[in-house]
Amino acid sequence: MSTKGLSQEDLDLLRKYDTPTICNVIEIFEVRPRNEGYMDSRIKACFPEMPPMVGYASTATYRSDAPPGAGDVYSSIDKQVSAFEGIPGPPVVVFQDLDDPSVAATFGEVMCTTYKTFGAVGLVTSGTARDLDQVREIGFPAFSNGAICAHAYCHTISIHVPVRVGGITVKPGELLHGDCNGVTTIPNEIASAVAQACAEYVEAEEIVLEHLKSGSATPDTLGNARRECADRIQELSNRVKI
Repeated sequence: MSTKGLSQEDLDLLRKYDTPTICNVIEIFEVRPRNEGYMDSRIKACFPEMPPMVGYASTATYRSDAPPGAGDVYSSIDKQVSAFEGIPGPPVVVFQDLDDPSVAATFGEVMCTTYKTFGAVGLVTSGTARDLDQVREIGFPAFSNGAICAHAYCHTISIHVPVRVGGITVKPGELLHGDCNGVTTIPNEIASAVAQACAEYVEAEEIVLEHLKSGSATPDTLGNARRECADRIQELSNRVKI
């Protein structure tokens, strides 16, 4: 978690673009296989209408099928928010629900209000959600594997450990980007360059989109537009990998 966080300018740039665009731009750096680094379809946006979430993972494991050994079900939340200080930028709370299948909701209104008050910009859980109307009202992006109305014996087991969520391992301090399309990690070593490359990538895609909207597209002219787009993206890829 010693990774230096992005500048506010780069964070703002990342928030301007949807998560599929971020995934596309990561691909041109060729730092990981194209089928790795993003969460699978089990993790869905609770509030698809909200803008992109960008922040650094503050991880925890969680269980609700049995009472905690000591304290009440919320006894560790103070330790969680204290641990935000070890995150290199705005925190995103990331829970692995150790109950499989999920027995009760990982979060609700009280927890999300607490996290937001202490600077968190979102939450991702492999488990389930509740109080969805209330959490939407406070404008807190959340991602889950469904909803359950009760919290049962919810309690946190461990804080700031690698967690398994949506088919990938998320480590404390990893940069996350999420919206209605899902959640991806962004390798910290290329995160600033990804932010800077998004506008040019989108401009390249617009070559094809604008041609299709022109009313004069034919299979031949579409092929030309696609080749121009591909050439622009390849040129961008060559530059960012230098």
